Amino acid sequence: MLNLLPQPSRVETGSGAFPLTDGTRIRAEAPLDAAAERLQDALRAGLGLTLAPETDSAEQGASAVEFTVDTRLADEAYVLTVDEDGIRVAAAGVAGAHHAVQTLLQLLPARVHRRATTGDAAPVAVPAVRVEDAPQYRWRGLMLDVSRHFAPTAEVLRVIDQLAMHRLNVLHLHLTDDQGWRAEIRRYPRLTEIGAQRPSSQLGAGPGATQDGRPHGGFYTQDDLREIVGYAAARGITVVPEIELPGHVQAAIAAYPELGLVAEPLEPWTNWGINPHALNVEESTIAFFCNVLDEVIDIFPSAVIGIGGDECRKDEWRADARTQELMRERGLADEDELQSWFIARIDEHVRSRGRRLYGWDEILEGGRVVGATVASWRGTAGAVIAARRGSDVVMCPEDTVYLDYRQSDSPDEPIPTGLLTTVAHVRAFDPIPAELEPEHHARILGGQGNLWTEHVDSGRRRDYQLFPRLCALAEALWSGQDPDAVASFPDRLEGHLARLDAAGVEYRPASGPLPWQQVPGVPGKSYDRAERAAQIARLTANLT
Repeated sequence: MLNLLPQPSRVETGSGAFPLTDGTRIRAEAPLDAAAERLQDALRAGLGLTLAPETDSAEQGASAVEFTVDTRLADEAYVLTVDEDGIRVAAAGVAGAHHAVQTLLQLLPARVHRRATTGDAAPVAVPAVRVEDAPQYRWRGLMLDVSRHFAPTAEVLRVIDQLAMHRLNVLHLHLTDDQGWRAEIRRYPRLTEIGAQRPSSQLGAGPGATQDGRPHGGFYTQDDLREIVGYAAARGITVVPEIELPGHVQAAIAAYPELGLVAEPLEPWTNWGINPHALNVEESTIAFFCNVLDEVIDIFPSAVIGIGGDECRKDEWRADARTQELMRERGLADEDELQSWFIARIDEHVRSRGRRLYGWDEILEGGRVVGATVASWRGTAGAVIAARRGSDVVMCPEDTVYLDYRQSDSPDEPIPTGLLTTVAHVRAFDPIPAELEPEHHARILGGQGNLWTEHVDSGRRRDYQLFPRLCALAEALWSGQDPDAVASFPDRLEGHLARLDAAGVEYRPASGPLPWQQVPGVPGKSYDRAERAAQIARLTANLT
């Protein structure tokens, strides 16, 4: 059995092999030349092999490695053929060609995945095979929270490499929250001058939580963000930005107090959890965030633009006389309708710029936001309602794909929060809700894992939380629940770990936490599944 992960749709093994040597010729038709360059980079870095671009000279004959456009294939589909005469990749576009490169690299020794090494330039043989492949779902992503703990640009690029390695195609970048504003907005410089720095951070969760007393900060310049977007696009990955509103906004209010409803000055929040503050609902606040989103849209070419919309506490709106006056003027019955009205105004502006809104399933509350793409995180209720209404859905239920949640019940587990979520839980992820009628299944674009970073403050911890669960997520979204793929997954994952080792990924071992990862005395907040299911049912009751 070939150790390929995710499992391709169809694999036929042949006899013989094709040797790759220093100077093996390569040719690629545009636009597949970008994927060919990625292959050349990987072989040079990991194996020390340099593929020579083929010239147009007729006597050279057929290329040994050839990338050819085949418009009969779907956008992300590819056909990879290896025999004794050479290697041939056929794809309709660059996305499929990128996926073919990742499969081809998995046919080579694991050391090809090393980063920034010279290799030994020894020839390698690629086994004869024919792979016909296409993903089950269009949206296969990861949400990375860089607001709670900032990840420098180089670390984000490393995550992008990890996504590409596993044929994932979306990076949802959570850029703003109560604890930090991470995106430069030139019209409003205080968002990063003030909003990107906090004096301390909470340690742990629950009643035993303390503060670490260490300042934390950082933000991405617009040039940084363009670098991230370009680096991802060159690897077939779309970056979707998220600017939170109308809750999760204390960092913005700290920078521009006129956006809020409190008299006392604020600083970016040093605690975790659901913040009590919300934006005011004046026209000036809507104009402010439309201006912010204009700069974001100019940087990110994604079809959808994230605006959050989740966990907005409405107590300040209820207590504020001016807000209640505005609700009466606008004919709004309650605060849920007010939130929906606010988001609908933002939606109108985003649509005027040729994009669509992307928000958590709370944007369905109030009933005024129609046609936005919904990230269904509170179970499946939001997904079912949104799909029946004709909206696209990205599934990310917290009981299955929240990758910041604990991975065992061990007392040494470094991040003992949330529900126990194992590799097996993630591999069993099926984005189609069981209660959704077949005629609405096409509205489920796919899914993503979510990595919130309240307790993930370094690249090592990020690796630990993501892997190997991200491998399981990638296969669930690419291969689905095909019985053969499910049965062979444990063995293929075990073999895949050598590639993670070569790439320097510090994944969680099957035997449990490593010594450096133990954080004694840092409490967490855990749920059992029945308890959390009951909580989610209460939270989503007003969606029906």
